Amino acid sequence: MITQEVRAQCAQKLLAQQERVMHMSAFVGLDGFVDEILHVVDKRESAEVYQRLTTIDQLAARLAAAAGKSTNVELVNQITKLGGNGPIMANALAAFGLKVTYLGLLGYPNLHPVFHGFAQRAEVHSIAEPGTTDALEFEDGKIMIGKQASLKEVTWANIQARFGRDRFAEKFGGSDLVGFVNWTMIPYMSDVWASILQEICPALKGPRRALFFDLADPEKRTREDIARALDLIGRFEEYFDVILGLNEKEAHAIGEVFGLQPAGATPEALMDFGLLLAQRLKAGTLVIHPVAYALAISQGNAAMAQGPFTPKPLITTGAGDHFNSGFCLGRLLGLNNQMSVLTGVTTSGYYVRTAHSPSIPQIAATMQESVDHS
Repeated sequence: MITQEVRAQCAQKLLAQQERVMHMSAFVGLDGFVDEILHVVDKRESAEVYQRLTTIDQLAARLAAAAGKSTNVELVNQITKLGGNGPIMANALAAFGLKVTYLGLLGYPNLHPVFHGFAQRAEVHSIAEPGTTDALEFEDGKIMIGKQASLKEVTWANIQARFGRDRFAEKFGGSDLVGFVNWTMIPYMSDVWASILQEICPALKGPRRALFFDLADPEKRTREDIARALDLIGRFEEYFDVILGLNEKEAHAIGEVFGLQPAGATPEALMDFGLLLAQRLKAGTLVIHPVAYALAISQGNAAMAQGPFTPKPLITTGAGDHFNSGFCLGRLLGLNNQMSVLTGVTTSGYYVRTAHSPSIPQIAATMQESVDHS
């Protein structure tokens, strides 16, 4: 695991390169949601005071008891915010100081009000209305209830018509980091990738850059769909340094495609599983981030870091996207996988504690706190 010395060195490296980050660019897409973060009421004591259900098991038991009958479930809004893997990750990258361009579903023809603040921090372009998500948050996880009809409008034809082929090629070919996220919810994402590989990639020039992919819980997609997506992701390695980011559940789902499963529930078992999975994938770097720690594998070498523990997080929706932004920041700055993973878990840890995307000094300070309190 990470030593005090590594934490201190990583914090120093991040602070020393703040100015460099201001000159870096990212191009991210292609989803967009309006998220309502909700608590589920257990007992209401008054018009203003209630006790919440704190675990998913408690909600499951209540729903199961209603079978053959009926029940009422009260949801209390905590916050309405921009959502979707792409906007959350892009917003976090902008908080670091990168010049961010976002293409996705933010309202069409007019931007949805929830994205107005995002539009002040990044250059944003929208090709359709956003989806909506009711995020039921518990202390042991979250349940995401999505309405996703507009995501069918993410097609290569729509991107060219409403954003522009030349502009897409410019941003895709000129940004230090490109990120394509939320494949699972975008039905035609694989077709978009195939078109980019055929029409845009052969003309790319200049140095290799970073290309990040996040599948986003592929459980509902077929094995054939997942296999095709993984093949397409691997084909981008010819042109980019490809990073595939997975949470623990997603890693298990990808493993099933290859007939692999971890031998246990320990970090060491997940690392062994990740090394086997990385051998099957064509992506240059595989990242797996459970709740309490994360690991990254490149060229058969694995690095792991624990995150700052938060027993009662203010927010969990978007924690993985913040991890992804932090890991990509580390890689952009030339940090090794160990320090990049540390940057990722620290970014995520700061976010779930505060419900705000951290700046680089805030990440460094959080790392330094971990050293001081060790």
